[in-house]
Amino acid sequence: MLLFALTVLVSSILLFMVQPIIAKQIVPWFGGSAGVWTTCLTFFQLVLLAGYAYSDLVQRLSAQRQSILHAVLLIASLAALPIVAGVHWKPTGDEEPLWRILGLLTVTIGLPYFMLSTTGPLIQSWFAREQLSPAVAQRAYRLFALSNFGSLLGLLAYPFAIETWVATQHQAIAWSALYGVFVVLGLTVAFRSARQAQRPTIEKESPSQAHRVAKADDASDVATISPPGAAEVLQWFGLAALATMLLLSVSSHITQNIASIPFLWVLPLSLYLLTFVIAFEGRRGRGWYLRNNMMLPAMVLAAFMAWGLTTDQGILDIDYAIPLYLLGLFLICLFCHGELAQSKPAARYLTRFYFMIALGGAVGGLLVSTVAPAKNFLLLLGVADRADAGGRGRRLDWPAKRSGATANRLYRRQFDKPGGLQLLHAAAF
Repeated sequence: MLLFALTVLVSSILLFMVQPIIAKQIVPWFGGSAGVWTTCLTFFQLVLLAGYAYSDLVQRLSAQRQSILHAVLLIASLAALPIVAGVHWKPTGDEEPLWRILGLLTVTIGLPYFMLSTTGPLIQSWFAREQLSPAVAQRAYRLFALSNFGSLLGLLAYPFAIETWVATQHQAIAWSALYGVFVVLGLTVAFRSARQAQRPTIEKESPSQAHRVAKADDASDVATISPPGAAEVLQWFGLAALATMLLLSVSSHITQNIASIPFLWVLPLSLYLLTFVIAFEGRRGRGWYLRNNMMLPAMVLAAFMAWGLTTDQGILDIDYAIPLYLLGLFLICLFCHGELAQSKPAARYLTRFYFMIALGGAVGGLLVSTVAPAKNFLLLLGVADRADAGGRGRRLDWPAKRSGATANRLYRRQFDKPGGLQLLHAAAF
């Protein structure tokens, strides 16, 4: 598993660091307006979603064809290196910058970013395919936790170390060199996958090992082999969208309405990534999320967050506001991602699972930027109030329901005010 883990870790770090590296090169050329940032973010979001869609679609091919196709694309992506924006892309007058920016990003970073986007789900599917035991195959989801840990490392390293000490052009060259290492790792995994697929028996397990796996993973821990139904797919989509909406809304609120502190935007995004790690890692891959222990605290914090939006015109003192909103974000995102982890399908369907998470995140971000974002809280509480336990349709216990009802009333009171608080899309994203 070490080769798979190293490939996923390197790809996640590169994926998270490339956006600020390329943005710092081109934003000054186009004036640094909000529209330029939005265009860059939209491009990266769409390519990321395309990468997840590719990972799911290629599952229809044989293992050998998957490996060959992926190897060809990896080698082709090297042609884009180094990721230094060409000066011929600079605007020459007052022309509309949209298509010039999209063309620049496509040529400079499009294919490498696409290949990085495919790595997480595709590598996990290849790892799972090598396993004889379904219980062992489910451990592929632990690589998702590792991927988010790598993204967290990239997030913290760039503003506090790399950006401060390394020139922008040197950043691009160093990133390109590390991408070359990633390509070597990706090719190694692809060839290994093709070779292993030709063997009649991919993994040999001793009877004692098989017994330990079967004993460790009871019926509640091994996902069903049947394909996920429409309700499950919609649940994945909804939970991912809600978590993303809350992240962007809270980030915008604390950075625009509470305090203008350098790198404050790093805190909510770090907590968001951390909840993925907690939900998908630990306890033999079952994650540390426990519904019975987390539901009530999350709903109570949601009620207090609602109260914070109604008192003093929605602007709390900084000493209370930042801890309140960050802790509430952490617990509610942990609920969303924990429920995702508990509803994950059998490993053969994991690429579809990740695609729906990516699609939900993209749609959630779009809703925050186009719809009154404060209402995201109300939507989140309404869905949480009806969250089922283990897919059996049970509603929440009465304390959580009362907390949700209290928050619901507080938010309705806030929305009824003229000019109610609007939480906009965070500029940091």
